[in-house]
Formats: sequence, structure tokens, C-alpha cells
Amino acid sequence: MALLASLSLFSCNKQLDLSPTDTMDEDKAYRNVADLNGGLLGAYSGLSFNAIYAVSLVTDECTLPGENSTGGGFASYRWQIDPSNTTITDAFGEYYIVIDRINRVLGALDKVSAKPAEVAAKAQYQGELLALRAYCHFALLQNFAEAYTAGKMGVPYMEKSGIGSPARHSFNDVVSKLEKDLQLAKTLIPADADDRGRITKAGVSAIQARVALYAKQWDDAVTFSTEAIDAVPLADRSAFPGIWTDTKSDEVIWKIKKVVSDDLIGQLYFNRRRALYVPSFELIGLFDKVNDVRYPAFILFDDTRGDGKSQYLVNKYSGAAGTPGLADIKLFRTGEMYLIRAEARAEKAQLTAAAKDLNDLRAARIKDYTPKNFADKNALMEGIVTERFKELAFEGHRMFDLRRWNLPVTRNPEDAVLASGAVLLTPGKKGYVFPIPDREMKANKNMNQNPGY
Repeated sequence: MALLASLSLFSCNKQLDLSPTDTMDEDKAYRNVADLNGGLLGAYSGLSFNAIYAVSLVTDECTLPGENSTGGGFASYRWQIDPSNTTITDAFGEYYIVIDRINRVLGALDKVSAKPAEVAAKAQYQGELLALRAYCHFALLQNFAEAYTAGKMGVPYMEKSGIGSPARHSFNDVVSKLEKDLQLAKTLIPADADDRGRITKAGVSAIQARVALYAKQWDDAVTFSTEAIDAVPLADRSAFPGIWTDTKSDEVIWKIKKVVSDDLIGQLYFNRRRALYVPSFELIGLFDKVNDVRYPAFILFDDTRGDGKSQYLVNKYSGAAGTPGLADIKLFRTGEMYLIRAEARAEKAQLTAAAKDLNDLRAARIKDYTPKNFADKNALMEGIVTERFKELAFEGHRMFDLRRWNLPVTRNPEDAVLASGAVLLTPGKKGYVFPIPDREMKANKNMNQNPGY
């Protein structure tokens, strides 16, 4: 019996000494500069279209057609939003998973030696990691901040990988931390890095411009948007449609590359010959259907679809021929930079310069466009609000823009036939600000929920 007991004890100790086979610690995962790049690519791969889809459903960008009987997204579209609504809250987990991947690589960075020929590459990877961490935290702020105002609850800013119960940093604290990451990233990414599937120096400027817009730092918004515009000019009308079939990269500053094996963003709107969500009549009515190159690029009119089916479809992510729904996701474009600069200049009372930015963008999109004059700041801002709705439709901006301006979500009657009465969502109402996920609230004792939930 004693012999058997000793053998059993030895066997148990031997088993306990085994390393797990389904995980790998950072010391073994990141042994050289190539491994650091692999970890960075793994972080990029975690980004998806969750926020774009959620924004489409809860705003006036799209409507629910009668042919959609799947039930997918119905609660979000009808503003039946609570902390268990995963369509709305999935972005929370997505971005923090990416951030954790980033922090694991950054944590291993100093332990990895670079050969002389690899020093520049290692610095670039560090810059991209920092910029990507900043971007993810800002995306979390857009989705889950109590408000885009100093002192209001933001999100936890995670600067290292670990298990814990982090509390929410304030909106302005998060902005300060991500600005620090972006400033350092800009010094590390080389000027000649030009892969638009990764964050370049122009990409850092674009992120900085968007952050400055939300933080109401108007001078910075002008400076950084100008840097991005100078680095990546606007597409002309002949090239613009190719952006959306991924045959052109004009004015694309940073995009998420997608392949056939990925979940496809286009299939959220049209799948298996069935329209799931379609452009709102409100949005359709804003376009010059004859002269505006954006109209056919964003919206497909198909009069062969009968039997009560929608004749208007979201065309922005339909993909190239033979791969329906497969499209890269454009996170930053130069068109947005013109609108950021126009808004910032308007807020600085530089109305002539702001109007020129707005007119220049329209002239790049609309054939034979005649520049407009704006009587005052209010008229100019109305033009900017409308142009952001048109230019950035289905790119994940509309809900957050309305929050920035403290404007309600409104739906025209023809867009709300199946909305179960969800036609007006005003600031302060449940659903106007997205909730922290129920799973996070149950797991994190230091997490506070947004008001109204």
C-alpha cells in the first residue's frame, strides 16, 4: 500500500508539473521581432463591424423591411435596449479583447532583442500597438461613455494585461491617456509606412483628429485633420466607387482587411436574396440621385425586386462580383477629415474656411456642383450635420454624432412602419446612451452602469 501511495504521489506531481497545452505565456510566444508582428496582426484581426451594425440599427440610417423575418436586430431597431442586448454591447468585449492582446505584446517588447536590421521594424510595431490601443479605447468611449464631457464616466483605460476589477476613468482622463499613446506612436511609425491595412503616420493623425473633435479641442482638430488630408488626398468621382468594391484605395487612410472566411459586413444588410436592413427613405431623400457619386455607391435601386420586397438596398458593403458581402471596412477616410476640419473651423468662427471645406467635399462628390454660401454659423452647421449623415452613412458615426450635438434620433413615418412606435429617441431616454454589458456588471464589482439602466 505504501509503495502504491508513493507511486500515485509521484504520478500526481508529474502531472502537476506539466505546462498547459492550450495557452502560451508571453516569454515563449514573443521571442523575436517577427513574433511581435504576429501578435500585432492578431490584435488587428480582432476588430470587426459590431459598432457599425449597432449604430445602423438604432438610428435613422436604415429601416426594417417586411421581407426580413429573421428576428435579427429587431430589439435594437425598436430601441428595446438593456444591458443584456448583445447586439449593442458586443463591442465592449471586442475592443477589450483587442486591448488585452495589445498589452500582452507591449509587455513582452522590452524582452525581445532586435538585430540591427530589425530596430526600425520593432519601433514601428510598438507605434502601431500604441495607436491601436488608443483607437480601441476611443471606440469604447464613443459607444459607452456616459457623455462626451469632462468629468462624466468614460471607460477603464487598460495599460497592461491582467485580471482585475478596474473602475471607469472619466471621459477627460481617457482622452488624456490615449492622447499620450498617440503622441508616442507618431514618433515611432516611419513616414514611409504605407500599408493602409495597418495604422500609418497619417492614420495616427486621423485618430487624433477624431479624438479632438469629440473633446472639442478645435485647434487640434484642424491641425490633425489637415495632416491627414495632406497625406491622403480626396478621391475624385471616377475613383470613388472603387473604394467600396476594394478595387481602389484612394482616400482610404485605414481599413480592416476582410477575407471570405470572415464574418461579412455586407451580409448584415442583404443575405440569401433577402434584404435584412435597407437605407431609410430619409437618407435616400438627401442625395442628388443623378449627380452625386455617393448615391449609387452607397445605395442600390433594384426595380426588379417585386412581391413587396424592398427595391432599395445598402450597396456600400455589397462587395466585388462573385463575393457578395465581402468588403474591407473603412475606418478612416479623407472625406471625414474634411468634415472634421469644417466643423472645427465653424466652431472657431472661421466661417469662410469652414464653408470652403464643405464645398470642396461636395464638389468632389457631386457633378457640376455650385458652391453654396452660408448666412451664419447655424446655417453652416446644418450643412455639416446633413453632409456627415450622407458621407458617413453605414460607417458607424450617426448615433455618436447625434450625441455630440445633443440631438434626438428621429424617424420618418415611412421608415418606422415596423418599428413598433420607435420614432423619437431623445437625450436622456433609455437607449440614447448604450449600457455597460450585463456580464461586465456581474463580474466587475467596481464597474458603474450608465444612467437609466
